[in-house]
Amino acid sequence: MSRLGTITRRAFLVGSAAVAGGVAFGVYTVRKPHANPLAEGLGEGQAALTPYVRIDGDGVTLITPRADLGQGAYHVQAALLAEELDVELEAIRVDPGPPSGAYWNTAMAEEAAEFMVPAQGRMQAGAANVVGAAMKVMGLQITGGSTTVPDGFDKLRAAGASARETLKAAAAAKAGVPVGEVTTEAGQVVLPDGAKVAYSDLAADVAGMEVVQDVPLRDPSEWRYIGKPMRRIDIVAKSTGTQAYGIDAEIEGMVHAAIRLNPAQGGPVNRFDASEAEAMRGVKAVVPVTGGVAVVADNTWRAFRAAEAVKIEWGEAPFPGSMDEHWAALGAAFAEEAQDSRNRDDGDVEGALGGGDVIEAEYRAPYLAHAPLEPINAIVRVDDDGAEVWTGTQIPRFVQQNVARVAGLEPDRVVVHVLMMGGSFGHRLEDEVVKQATEIALTVKGTPVKLTYSREEDMMHDFPRQIAMGRLRGRVAEGRVETLDLSIAMPSVMGSQMGRQGQPVPGPDSQIVAGAWNAPFAIPNHRVTGYRAPELAPVSSWRSVGASTNGFFYNAALDELIHAAGADPMEERLRLCDDPLSRQVLEAVAEMSSWDGPLGDGRGRGVAFVQSFGVRCAEVVEVSRGERGLRIDKVWVAAEVGRVVDPVNFENHVQGAVIWGLGHAMNCETTYADGRAEQDNYHAFEGMRIWQAPEIMVRGLENGARVTGVGEPPVPPAAPALAGAIFAATGQRLREMPFSKFVEFV
Repeated sequence: MSRLGTITRRAFLVGSAAVAGGVAFGVYTVRKPHANPLAEGLGEGQAALTPYVRIDGDGVTLITPRADLGQGAYHVQAALLAEELDVELEAIRVDPGPPSGAYWNTAMAEEAAEFMVPAQGRMQAGAANVVGAAMKVMGLQITGGSTTVPDGFDKLRAAGASARETLKAAAAAKAGVPVGEVTTEAGQVVLPDGAKVAYSDLAADVAGMEVVQDVPLRDPSEWRYIGKPMRRIDIVAKSTGTQAYGIDAEIEGMVHAAIRLNPAQGGPVNRFDASEAEAMRGVKAVVPVTGGVAVVADNTWRAFRAAEAVKIEWGEAPFPGSMDEHWAALGAAFAEEAQDSRNRDDGDVEGALGGGDVIEAEYRAPYLAHAPLEPINAIVRVDDDGAEVWTGTQIPRFVQQNVARVAGLEPDRVVVHVLMMGGSFGHRLEDEVVKQATEIALTVKGTPVKLTYSREEDMMHDFPRQIAMGRLRGRVAEGRVETLDLSIAMPSVMGSQMGRQGQPVPGPDSQIVAGAWNAPFAIPNHRVTGYRAPELAPVSSWRSVGASTNGFFYNAALDELIHAAGADPMEERLRLCDDPLSRQVLEAVAEMSSWDGPLGDGRGRGVAFVQSFGVRCAEVVEVSRGERGLRIDKVWVAAEVGRVVDPVNFENHVQGAVIWGLGHAMNCETTYADGRAEQDNYHAFEGMRIWQAPEIMVRGLENGARVTGVGEPPVPPAAPALAGAIFAATGQRLREMPFSKFVEFV
């Protein structure tokens, strides 16, 4: 084996994070580094400096293992690398790279650890190490949980620093000068005499070198990018309509496929008649797939039309057919035998509720589709000895494994190309489209098959946000909140989602109480209990997952108690808040909004605070009441994230999340009749319209030591802050979403 092959197969360890937790899995297994996935297939003159940096004659390529769903993931990963590598941001090329355990997500362990050990300090850190070790052994490469920034903040800077120092060493050796006398700037090594050597000209030299590791990272005072406003690296392409997405992908010789799936999701196909479809122009074949029928044709439109012409007799759904049955199942889940977790149980709740007036209320949150603009799609080619996949996905290793299983191949014989996505909100955490495309491709081996869902198929066969119900019992005394007992019932999101991947989820599902149990309020008698409802419609992660419903339940419950106590919603939250970082967030949003009691004159403000994905986030929503209905005028948001990488992208993220949270709270739900989703396009699933969008003011706080992401955390406070504002303006208490069932928005 050549020296190039030997060196580039070595892995790159960042610090000691990969070693922690070894006792749980065997020290060798956890310490053993993943092989560098870039080692295979390197061309002449190419070098793989760590699994994140590839250098060749054309320059520097960053491997971006966290997928881009429109949230600027490629951009922020590039900025973190550029900060230490000394390259211009716009000069970095990005490549999602191959699926690999080397790209396991280190940041996803934090919230799981917080649920396991509800306390800060060494115990929580130890739990995070154990969970992280498990994820490393599994090689869990996944984009989600607002983890792109926290996962890459140290990793990518360290990768850039190691690559920079290795390039300096190569240039110094080549020029015969001490390495301490060379510097770097703008993708070049600067020699003592002022001569400059481009990184691309050193690719062959560094290919045979040991990678310099354990390089100290630069002090924040030296940062050129982090914390500074930047132009996103994809903004020109997206502004000019030249950005290519998965749905735009074309492979030479490919055919097109459309699909009809049982509208009663998960139900069988009893029989079908494809004679009319087979006679239509351009149709090449009609083939059965799991749960439905697919048409292969020479273009997508003809495939769609032919799929509609197939006559199919469907079987029944494997879950209750009506919404009344779904709500009844949730109501029945509030039972001792269904209790899933009780991580918050302060004081004596039962004793406090045993005497005096008890305030009770029930809250409801519906199923919600993900409904990204780009319908799901995939291209798959299967040959006798391998397969190749082109698709937008957040779970490339699961895609690789599932295509291998369906095609009867070893996973390492499946090549996955991750493509840019036109939205997701959790939708691309599922890979049914890839498995179905593989089934079709097996019938035309050697030919790439592009399967594209119609909008209707996509929405009716989405795995939506969980349905959920919350129940409050509480008491107030002497103008203060004394007791809050919140019970939450929902099906297990993780059980449903990971079950489709054949992965068990032992123990409690933290999402059932996410965004509620960890509220930083020192209420004397304070309890949050999660109840696991039976599986109903299949569900999946939806932007902010459990916190998207629980943030509403908890804050709505707290608002009811505060009102009963005759207190101010902001002042009482501040009085109860016992976490310094959370208090700073509440103080910030109070100052931003100039909160000073009721507004009057048909105007109202509401406030909500939710901690999710490690982010403390507070929002104030202001509404006004007119003759035609309610208008949302302004929103103020403060969030503690530890470090704002790009202030422009940060503000866009937060504003988008607020619009998302408000729009769905106002108008959206997915309902079932006869086991079939009734909303099949945007006309029946209408979010906020552009003329309804409020002015949104954003502030990012950097007081905490932990760096976090912000893609999801501004979603959960939006609905309860809106509900609080509506109550303040109208006196009407809303306990169920969507709110448009009860009030009119203009």
